[in-house]
Amino acid sequence: MNGLQLIPAPLERTAFAPFGEVIEAGEAVRHFTINAGNTERYHDLANIQPGADGRAIVSIFRAQPRQLPFTVTMMERHPLASQAFMPLSGRPYLVVVAPAGPAPQVEDLRVFLARGDQGVNYAPGVWHHPLLALGEVSDFLVIDRSGPGANCDEVELVPGGVIPG
Repeated sequence: MNGLQLIPAPLERTAFAPFGEVIEAGEAVRHFTINAGNTERYHDLANIQPGADGRAIVSIFRAQPRQLPFTVTMMERHPLASQAFMPLSGRPYLVVVAPAGPAPQVEDLRVFLARGDQGVNYAPGVWHHPLLALGEVSDFLVIDRSGPGANCDEVELVPGGVIPG
């Protein structure tokens, strides 16, 4: 496989901030006890932005696992709204992103290894690769936009970038 090597980094709030938000239950987020002490609520974890004339919808995406090494040859973005993914299968997965703006080059890509208890919310216009499940078929709860307007742009990357095995 030819192309620039893309080495995954751990998914952390600060490193991912230019692209959106990490969704996770942890000490770094606002949380409090509800339901007579039976439940801990991790509150307001993502800024869901459905865009003008849009509405937030909830879906489940079932992703086939990708094999490593994997060559990233395309990216997509949703210019009108955010898009949030939360794993339901408890397995790690890869997140490939590039800043919002003009079509990215392979040098613009960042790769993160998300734990099975971490989700992501891509900010409007942020370039990202479609789901990169690892190991087994994995389900994700997805919150994104339904509404008028073209809300998905795709670009081909030539050359691609390689995520090693």
